[in-house]
Amino acid sequence: MTEVALDIATPHAPSVIRLLLGKLAISYNEVIDQPGLPAARKVQAVLLDDAVGALMVLFPQSQLLDLNRLAELTGRRLTAVSTERLERMLGKHSLSLLPGLPALTSSPCLYEESLLREPCLLINSGEPGVLLEITSEAFKSMLSKASAGNFGEPLSSIRPNLDRPDDDREEISQAMQAFTARRIQQRLEATIEIPPLAETAQKIIKLRVDPNATIDDITGVVETDPALAAQVVSWAASPYYASPGKIRSVEDAIVRVLGFDLVINLALGLALGKTLSLPKDQPQHATPYWQQSIYTAAVIEGLTRAMPRAQRPEAGLTYLAGLLHNFGYLLLAHVFPPHFSLICRHLEVNPHLCHSYVEQHLLGISREQIGAWLMRYWDMPEELCTALRFQHDPSYDGAYAEYPNLVCLAVRLLRSRGIGSGPHEDIPDALLERLGLTRDKADDVVSKVLEAEVLLRELASQFSQA
Repeated sequence: MTEVALDIATPHAPSVIRLLLGKLAISYNEVIDQPGLPAARKVQAVLLDDAVGALMVLFPQSQLLDLNRLAELTGRRLTAVSTERLERMLGKHSLSLLPGLPALTSSPCLYEESLLREPCLLINSGEPGVLLEITSEAFKSMLSKASAGNFGEPLSSIRPNLDRPDDDREEISQAMQAFTARRIQQRLEATIEIPPLAETAQKIIKLRVDPNATIDDITGVVETDPALAAQVVSWAASPYYASPGKIRSVEDAIVRVLGFDLVINLALGLALGKTLSLPKDQPQHATPYWQQSIYTAAVIEGLTRAMPRAQRPEAGLTYLAGLLHNFGYLLLAHVFPPHFSLICRHLEVNPHLCHSYVEQHLLGISREQIGAWLMRYWDMPEELCTALRFQHDPSYDGAYAEYPNLVCLAVRLLRSRGIGSGPHEDIPDALLERLGLTRDKADDVVSKVLEAEVLLRELASQFSQA
């Protein structure tokens, strides 16, 4: 066994797992989970259920679990068990993660055949960061009552378009045509039906690009929209902004507390958010949409301030990029309603994958492509379109790179603290260097934002209610 064994100072596999493997006479090595371990050897375990009962499914992290194939194979429409049920089950054994050990649950087990082609496998121990290295033969001995099948889609065959924005229009059209052909939706228009921008949003966009716009101009626009006016005053009065004295008017909120840039970007974020409603469905474990948006915007605001002054991009625009970074998610729900629930169910059973793989596999496009396309359609600033389009590419170094780089960094930092969804991803040194930030400085920014978590949640709930 080639992997580096854990040293004494690091956590070990929980005692219940060690006892279970001892009882089964399975020998193992404890291995630190770190980037670079082969995904084909890492066993992803998910617990699914339907009216018939529960089923444990094991597959390599080099694959996406396709629920449609699973349905064809089993004749059952399985989805991930509820978070509460899984936590209860794991809690009985004092585990944080589901280990890929069939003997741990009383439910039947189905495994992907390709697992056994590897000489040894890496299994979650139940303790974050600790894997168990087990030979393929030993693993096979634990599968005597399990069934084998081919239901995974190799990630090598799924190619999300991360860096070819010129192809977005064509790929979006192809995705729409594919849906029509498959009769997933009874009626799809030849063009993507996008609701027109609200009048307030149009006015705010005009002000955003007007270099001569004044506080009086934004005050005038906000005051003509009662809901927005109430929102701005409540933001200013929020303890998060710690304003001195009582907020008496919209102008007071802007001049004394929030400032022109913040108000115009918060107002624009809210106006765009109201254009597309929040989907009723969402993946389990998902951080609520506006909560994630506000957190990301707040972290980006802090990261922008921490950058060397000469390198700093426009703070208002970076904040807006954080606020709208996941806007493509709303758009997918709006454009592909019949299939959005299927995307959610696939995200639940593929927690080891970034959503881009699931969306590419099911739709042929990602939320980043369609989100950036819409921003261009609405004539939003190019910096914002770039931020949405390249946010998952940590190596992006093209025009306006600081905007997607900041979103990428903020999203990964928050994921490492349990906010957002998808796997934890490494933050390359080169990404930090391009932004003129140290790792310690970036971590410090996130810590400061999360210290105000209660206040940020309050702000996010205001968005949700608007």
